Amino acid sequence: MILYGIPNCDTVKKAKKYLDNASIAYSFHDFRKDGLSTEKLKTWLQELGLDALTNKRSTTWKNLDTTTKENWNEQTALNIFLEQPTLIKRAVLEAPHKTLIGFKEAEYSKLSA
Repeated sequence: MILYGIPNCDTVKKAKKYLDNASIAYSFHDFRKDGLSTEKLKTWLQELGLDALTNKRSTTWKNLDTTTKENWNEQTALNIFLEQPTLIKRAVLEAPHKTLIGFKEAEYSKLSA
């Protein structure tokens, strides 16, 4: 499994803590330090959808100009996600057969079942 996010994000910290306590093996991929590929983002957009992947509560979203927000679509998002990965909702966990976004203990508990 691969957990994607940024290390100082509270949601990522919760996800990491849960996985560690449940002894679930994973590797951590830092959006900022390790970057993201266009292919990875396209896969997530197809699987999860634009609304689920966009962190509209982030400072990054709030700082986007009105025109960008009003014309928010997959192509616009793809370019901005690559430049500003903090706009991606966190944490993203690529588990076998499923990608989870955010942290919900009930969803994570099914990983070890």
